[in-house]
Amino acid sequence: MRTDDFDYDLPEELIAQAPAEPRDSCRLLVLHRNDGTIEHRRFTDLTEYLDAGDLLVANRTRVLPARLVGRKPTGGVVEALLLRRREDLDPLGATWECLVHPGRRLRQGATMEFRAGGLLAPDAAETVLVGTVLDFVEGSRGGRIVRFEPQGGRTLDDAIHAVGHVPLPPYITDYEGDPEKYQTVFAMREEHSAAAPTAGLHFTPDLLAKLKADGVHWAEVELEVGIDTFRLVEEDDPRDHTIHTERYHVGQDVVDAVRATHEAGHRVVAVGTTSVRSLESAWDASAETMVARQNATTNLFLMPGSEFHVVDAMVTNFHVPRSTLMMLVSAFATREQIMAAYKEAIEQRYRMLSFGDAMLIL
Repeated sequence: MRTDDFDYDLPEELIAQAPAEPRDSCRLLVLHRNDGTIEHRRFTDLTEYLDAGDLLVANRTRVLPARLVGRKPTGGVVEALLLRRREDLDPLGATWECLVHPGRRLRQGATMEFRAGGLLAPDAAETVLVGTVLDFVEGSRGGRIVRFEPQGGRTLDDAIHAVGHVPLPPYITDYEGDPEKYQTVFAMREEHSAAAPTAGLHFTPDLLAKLKADGVHWAEVELEVGIDTFRLVEEDDPRDHTIHTERYHVGQDVVDAVRATHEAGHRVVAVGTTSVRSLESAWDASAETMVARQNATTNLFLMPGSEFHVVDAMVTNFHVPRSTLMMLVSAFATREQIMAAYKEAIEQRYRMLSFGDAMLIL
């Protein structure tokens, strides 16, 4: 197995720069694992593939306005992307693991100043937040441990909201619409993630109501999307790649719902790869059952050869070439089925990546 096995040519013009409107009007490629057949539908047709008693499990995490753009004291532009609080280093929550740019110029002791409005703030605007680089993140290009100090009597959260922006993926270059479109309609109020669980972006309140009326059950987990959303696999052998840990929560209610679903002979359908990783991380191999996880961490890397103990089907988006997500979906189906599906999606001009169309793998 080589990383090149999960590469494909992605036409730039197919990378969606805005979400479908309404959300559930996007296209849906349906891949049947039993025989590799493919159907082309709309996302609202999802109801036709789910039966009463099936359980949809989605990631309810909400995206933090985690992109901070400011300046060094010398005037140079700097950027910090908040990835996760490091309570292990700072119980007060003022220390974060970040991706910074330009990384080579932000060494230990370097400071960054952020004003409301970012680079568009007037020169006279006061500094709202100051960040100080404490350390490097091992194995992460551009990864830094940064301590943030709010200014002017603000709380840290208030300061982050004053200066931060929702961090759209770098391949979305010209979206100027409502940033709430990069949040799921079922997201929790608390903000924890550096990126959205994008498979969930396709659901609307009307579609959720229709699914519920059809007898399809709903449950939610939480996984705080972190650094690996922004990293490709650079090693030739993907087994040499290390996924950084992400915090996740799987409640006892989810465990009970999964158990009841399987006992009744129905399917657990994960909404997105983050839900897949949450559910499979909650599997206790020694006990051969799921267990509830609260404030747990996972670096589960699912690739061809991995076993799935919980998930029976999944809703997902189309993913970046050579990514861990390509490997996950290739583990759930087969690499050959996934590459054939992507080839057909590109031929059929599907919209790709975070704001793009969806895939249902049965």
